[in-house]
Amino acid sequence: MREQSMTHRDLSNPPRPWPVETILKMALLALAFASLTVSATARAADQVAERVQLANGFSMQCNHHALVNGKFRIYPHADETEFLDLDAATVTAVTSVELSPVAPGAVPTSVSEPERATDRIIDRLTPAELHQMLTSAGSQHNLDADLLASVVQAESNGNARAVSRAGAAGLMQLMPQTARQLGVSNTFAPDQNIHGGAAYLDQMLTRYHDNLALALAAYNAGPEAVDRYHGIPPYRETQLYVARVIHLFNQRVATRRVQQNQANNHIASAE
Repeated sequence: MREQSMTHRDLSNPPRPWPVETILKMALLALAFASLTVSATARAADQVAERVQLANGFSMQCNHHALVNGKFRIYPHADETEFLDLDAATVTAVTSVELSPVAPGAVPTSVSEPERATDRIIDRLTPAELHQMLTSAGSQHNLDADLLASVVQAESNGNARAVSRAGAAGLMQLMPQTARQLGVSNTFAPDQNIHGGAAYLDQMLTRYHDNLALALAAYNAGPEAVDRYHGIPPYRETQLYVARVIHLFNQRVATRRVQQNQANNHIASAE
C-alpha cells in the first residue's frame, strides 16, 4: 500500500469530476432511498420491474410507476412505502425489464445475529468507543472517520455481531476470505474488523483513483464486478448501497461543517 499522508483524503470534495451517469444515479437514488434497507423480503416482493428512460439519456429501474398530481412517481418496491417524484417532462419512455441479478458474493444490507463465538464478543460499542476506533483506523489508512462511520451504519448499523446471509461478519461486514487476507483473526472483534474494513476500502480507493462511488461499489460487489462492467455494476442492491453510503457521508460532512462554523463564530464573538 502506498505511503499515506498525515491528513485524510478529502472525498467530500472529489479531486476530479465523477462520471455524469454516476452523479445522476447518486443524486436520484440518495433522495429516494436514503433510509431504505434492502431486505430479502423486499426483494422477494419485487416480481415486476420497469426501466424509466430519462430525457438526458440515462435510466433508472423501479418496481412500478404512477402519475400523481402531475408528477411521474416511481416506486422501488411493490408496497409503495418509498417513492421518488420526477417532472413528467424528464421521462421519455418506460419499459418492462427482468430484475437485475444479485451481485455474486455481495454483502446484503439486511443482517442477522450469529451464534456467540467467544465470551468477548461485544454487541454494540458506545459512541465514544466507536468514534475512537474509527478515528484510529481513518488516521492509519488516510480515510475520513465520517466515511468509515457511514460504511459501518450501512453495513451493520453498529452491530458488532452482525452476519449477512452471504457470511460477511462484524461492523464492516468482512467476508471470511477477505478477513484472512487482511490479517483479521476475529471478525467479531470491533477493533480488528474496523481496521480490516478500513484497509480494504483504502485498497479499493487506491485501485479506482479515489473515485468514491466505484470504491464503494467494489467494497459491496467486489472489484471484479466493477471491472467487468467498467463502472458501478447493474446490481440493484449495489446501486442502493453506494447511494446510501454517499448520502450518509454527505450528511455527516455537512453536520461537521455546521458545527465547525458555529465554533468559529463563537470564538470570534468572544474576542
